[in-house]
Amino acid sequence: MAYKVLVVDDEPDFELLVRQRFRKRIQAKDLDFVFAANGIQALDRLEADAGIDVVLTDINMPEMDGLTLLAQLNKDYPLLKCVIVSAYGDMTNIRTAMNRGAFDFITKPVDFQDFEITMDKSLRETVARKKAELDRETLGTLRQELNVARRIQESILHRSFPAFPGRSDVDVHAEMIPAREVGGDFYDFFFIDSDRLAFVIGDVSGKGVPAALFMAVSKTLLKATAMTGLPPEQCLERANRMLHLESPASMFVSVFYGVLDTRTGEVCYSNGGHNAPYIVRRDGRVDHTNQIGGPVLAMLPGSAYDCGQTVLDPGDAIFMFTDGVTEARNGDDQEYSESALEKFLGQTHRLPLSDITRQVIDEIQVFAGDAPQADDITVLTLRRG
Repeated sequence: MAYKVLVVDDEPDFELLVRQRFRKRIQAKDLDFVFAANGIQALDRLEADAGIDVVLTDINMPEMDGLTLLAQLNKDYPLLKCVIVSAYGDMTNIRTAMNRGAFDFITKPVDFQDFEITMDKSLRETVARKKAELDRETLGTLRQELNVARRIQESILHRSFPAFPGRSDVDVHAEMIPAREVGGDFYDFFFIDSDRLAFVIGDVSGKGVPAALFMAVSKTLLKATAMTGLPPEQCLERANRMLHLESPASMFVSVFYGVLDTRTGEVCYSNGGHNAPYIVRRDGRVDHTNQIGGPVLAMLPGSAYDCGQTVLDPGDAIFMFTDGVTEARNGDDQEYSESALEKFLGQTHRLPLSDITRQVIDEIQVFAGDAPQADDITVLTLRRG
């Protein structure tokens, strides 16, 4: 693609000299020249041709001189580089032009070797500035799109609590803090029937938009499968087969899925390669759930899963989390750790679930300090009433 240069000069022979000097580069489509006899014509050329990269303009011209043109260029075409052409001894006007934003200058009589060097330097600078501006605009558009994506992602996660204000037999609270604009963690909870509450937490491998898209697919598919009423281990087996078909190469998702019978407190669950949740008893004891289930989903199509059971007495809670909690690091590269989380849960077990959720996240952020958040942070807590 030819670079385009606008030459503004009222001497008719100057166009012939330029075309003769650069005929090889014009023929090779490396350069293209547009000509104008004064500043008014130059502005008309610029308005008609958005592809002009550099302006070389004489100072002394009829109708509109070069200094007036320069001021107009700075106002209307800030990305263009302007090179002033003036008589050798006209240093006052040259200095004025440089002070008003001219990129460089050449003197008459024109040394075409200097002309070419100055023009090429100006072209490189203009191209770099245009690319930088395009990159800035692209980045701005991307940020806007990511903000929209984040709002969409937030809209598919429960954000209104209490989740079931008409029920006293169960309470649920959750929050997800993505490490980037969008994340790969998710949670969900919903009643399969009037007594059975399904709940799930997951963590997609990777970060950013690809993880967020796979997160949406995983969450939707798991809920659709769970609503059939299949036991947890069969839900994960079916979801695993389907996600394997939909998964890009090397992407997978860890999942903990359980069902609470609100009448008896019995919880049936299956763990697909996820962090084992904690059972927080009403007296403050903190127990691990057994690591029963199978591998992460979407990795192997034929994976089998087992089902575990536990019982929540009234006042007991199950605390689920992603590894962004326990693997959060501070400025000394120390992990927060599961032992620290267990201790914190034992100290806060009497609080409302919303307070536990918020204080756990605050605890992680205080621990990390100024260290950047490297992973999504997600917690989901369920308490039997």
